[in-house]
Amino acid sequence: MFLAARADFLLPLADPDPHVRIRDGYVLAEGDRIREAGPWTPAVAERLRGLGDRLAVIGTPDRRPLPGPDPVPRRHAVLLPGFVKAHGHDHEQLIIGVAKDEPLTDWLDHAVNPFSAFMRQEGARLAADLGCTPQHAAYRLARLCDVHYGITASMIQACNYNKFHVEDLARANENAGTSMIIAIGSQDRHYVAEILDRPKDALGRLDRAWARRDAWAATTVCPGPDQDFSNSRALLVPLKAWAREHGTLFHVHSSEEPRTTAWFRAEIEPGRTPVEYFDEIGVLDERTVLAHQVNCGPRDLEILARRGVRIVHNPLANTILGSGMPPVVEMLAAGIPVAISTDGSGSADNQNILAAARLASQYQKARLQDASVLPAWQVLEMITRVPARILGMDAGALAPGLRADFVLVDLSAPNLVPTRLDNVVENLIWAANGDEIDAVVARGRLLKEGGRVLPLEDGTAPERILAAAERLSEGFAAWRATAAEMRGTGAHR
Repeated sequence: MFLAARADFLLPLADPDPHVRIRDGYVLAEGDRIREAGPWTPAVAERLRGLGDRLAVIGTPDRRPLPGPDPVPRRHAVLLPGFVKAHGHDHEQLIIGVAKDEPLTDWLDHAVNPFSAFMRQEGARLAADLGCTPQHAAYRLARLCDVHYGITASMIQACNYNKFHVEDLARANENAGTSMIIAIGSQDRHYVAEILDRPKDALGRLDRAWARRDAWAATTVCPGPDQDFSNSRALLVPLKAWAREHGTLFHVHSSEEPRTTAWFRAEIEPGRTPVEYFDEIGVLDERTVLAHQVNCGPRDLEILARRGVRIVHNPLANTILGSGMPPVVEMLAAGIPVAISTDGSGSADNQNILAAARLASQYQKARLQDASVLPAWQVLEMITRVPARILGMDAGALAPGLRADFVLVDLSAPNLVPTRLDNVVENLIWAANGDEIDAVVARGRLLKEGGRVLPLEDGTAPERILAAAERLSEGFAAWRATAAEMRGTGAHR
């Protein structure tokens, strides 16, 4: 079967020239791959008309081709690759608005860890009410939010208690139709005592998940130790060895928050920044992906560039938590690949990756007092083709043979009028709200149409997912009102 879409503007973001803007463009998917992408012509119309009943069309009644010479309607929209989120946490969507105006480690103890404890302690009762584990209910909501904002692929770090629920997360991803790398968390120090690991615990979790990968069509795994301060050499070294043996990425938070980074250098690994520590124990290379890297030491950029490390910048969370912002422009100048992402919704409050791209550019322009840095084209690439390359995914661009991941952004909203070929990229970054995404296709499957997310592959309606999330949120609020304060994470433990 084939699936086609056509729009006023097409942004393929593909080699050899990712800056090409096409007026009246189309995408044709065959199965889960892109078969064609480019300008619409009479020859294209004739070829697609010849597909007959094998062709489904986005934007027509019953998705049937139109009669006459043009079987695919031209939408007042822009077609571009699906967004790629290189760092996030699917357990956090249900804690938006909880424990705000606090730094990272306080927020972890007042929002993330209590929510995990609530779901663990009340798990049996919640599962009976929801018809699934509460963790799976949270992960389904996160998948719904990603699709809403046009995110078709991601690397999700299953931190803290979520490292015990990889199967629930994978199942949510498979049903949603998105692609995912699950970075499975670990910690053996400076964290809530009941979830501290021994190396054999962390490696065993990875081995069990790795053995399941053939049962998953769109999900794989890699080591994802949570934090620089919460993982010692005894854990990081064997986890990196596992990643090298299995040919996977290695993903960890680094230098996210100033207090914790200063504490790390003063007491945990005296005299060393997290990057110097990682380098000393041999876990940095071109398949290491560091999240945040906000608070850099004087040698950090040189080390990161020399080792080929990749960085994922999360401006929404970094500003809300008061963590600061990394020297992104200097990183890029040093040759360090940088993607822009959203982090978890608990700290960022949403998965609006267009808003993240806009904030990343705004902040660096203001910081350097230079309006020329991080132009719209560059940050658009940093949420599409750049993270796809960092994650090793055949996505992030529209070209034959790549995965059929693409979005249609409706241009009829007042904030996007007027949009022309010469300003379409700029309007996406500077004028879009992020909710103008009309259609989303991932792996050749239509996930959102007419601005509405469609039911999951198992038939679960979005309304059911939202209702379950509301019940979980209300239950957590009631539980948290009488629960003892948690103080187990980081420098203040």
